[in-house]
Amino acid sequence: MTKPTREEPRLVRLTRICLALPEATRECRGSHAGFYVRKKTFAYFLNDHHGDGIVSVACKALPGENTALAAAQPGRFYLPAYIGPKGWVALRLDIGKVDWGEVAELLAASYRQIAPKRLADLLPTQGRVR
Repeated sequence: MTKPTREEPRLVRLTRICLALPEATRECRGSHAGFYVRKKTFAYFLNDHHGDGIVSVACKALPGENTALAAAQPGRFYLPAYIGPKGWVALRLDIGKVDWGEVAELLAASYRQIAPKRLADLLPTQGRVR
């Protein structure tokens, strides 16, 4: 008999936030997960990606925002491999206390850029998405 595995708690919390967005879905690949809206990726959960030892969430950022965040707070934000140059930024979930409100805001901003306008318009324009 196999022992049931317990899902990573940060992934559980991230999944709850992402799947609250209209038509969002999740696909797990090993210790990573992708979050999609109509087959387009709006976020990734990265756990030790390419052996870097980091647990993070990667989101699509507004033009220039990814490099600004990484430069202003290099201990928290970084440009993830491959997708960083394409406007993505990653927020570390493995250091300090995670501000899940901030995570929800980053996810909502990414979702708004990726989702069809009709779905993006369903999100509140002010306040935090949780």
